Amino acid sequence: MWENYLVMERLKKQEYLLEQANNYFWRTYSQQEIDFVEEREGKLFGFEMKWGASGAKPPKEWLKAYPNATWQIINRQNYLELISG
Repeated sequence: MWENYLVMERLKKQEYLLEQANNYFWRTYSQQEIDFVEEREGKLFGFEMKWGASGAKPPKEWLKAYPNATWQIINRQNYLELISG
């Protein structure tokens, strides 16, 4: 539910601010995944959504395939940055 809440609120923010973005989920055959990916202004932004303050690391395949992309953990401490206008 946490992931769903954040994704829906992020989509609302994009709509409200008229942000042009393509939104994706990313997963490999080996089950590496990123919960939410935005493509905007020619860049990729990956977000891993965790309820707790987990020490998760970006998937190696993500870093290899998209070396110029960003990746960020979104949790209860910083989620407002993702969804606030």
